[in-house]
Amino acid sequence: MTRHPVTLIVIAKEPRPGRVKTRLTPPYRPEQASALAAAALADTLDAVVAACASCHPELPVRPLVVLDGTPGDWLPAHLPVVAQAGGPFDERLAAAFDTARGEPALVIGMDTPQVRAHTLAAACRTLLRTDAVLGPALDGGWWALGLRAADGSLVRGVATSRPDTGAVQRARLGAAGLRVVDLPALRDVDTAPDVELVANLAPDGRFATLARSFQATGLRAHDETRLTHSG
Repeated sequence: MTRHPVTLIVIAKEPRPGRVKTRLTPPYRPEQASALAAAALADTLDAVVAACASCHPELPVRPLVVLDGTPGDWLPAHLPVVAQAGGPFDERLAAAFDTARGEPALVIGMDTPQVRAHTLAAACRTLLRTDAVLGPALDGGWWALGLRAADGSLVRGVATSRPDTGAVQRARLGAAGLRVVDLPALRDVDTAPDVELVANLAPDGRFATLARSFQATGLRAHDETRLTHSG
């Protein structure tokens, strides 16, 4: 088994109101949607840090945040950060893979706060026994993609945010002659119904705690205001 380190990359966006999770509004207000995004990112980064620790020393796994925006106090200071490339999202993903310079890399997003450290650690170990790993998302996309020999050309040109994104990406890997192992399927947080469903999967996380507080207070006030204005 190769001993090259695995770079565990989180491709993320600065959680600013109006820039993230816009499909959650309504019923969530932009400030609530961005707070949920920040909580999802924090839970994801916790899992990444724990996965890196659990793999050491048998397998070196190093974290990297590829960020669109400016780091804030929501980002742990000890995590390395590089800026995202410009252009459409497939180009940003390609550039993220290319930061690994041909060594193993596993890329995840910030939309699956329910992901567990052991799931990420297992994905990194599996990656060194095959050519690629792919974690399908329930909306037809993917939540994780790993390449043992990171190569941005394998994702460049694959349209994202489509119901067939995952299938097209898998076909691209197969056409390149790569052996692909599936990871567990997860639900992305894209729409308001996803919030409660995902929160229930990881009820002790920051995301779930915040979602419950909004359901109990903030959303009710928002709905009452909307009803008052409509009447």
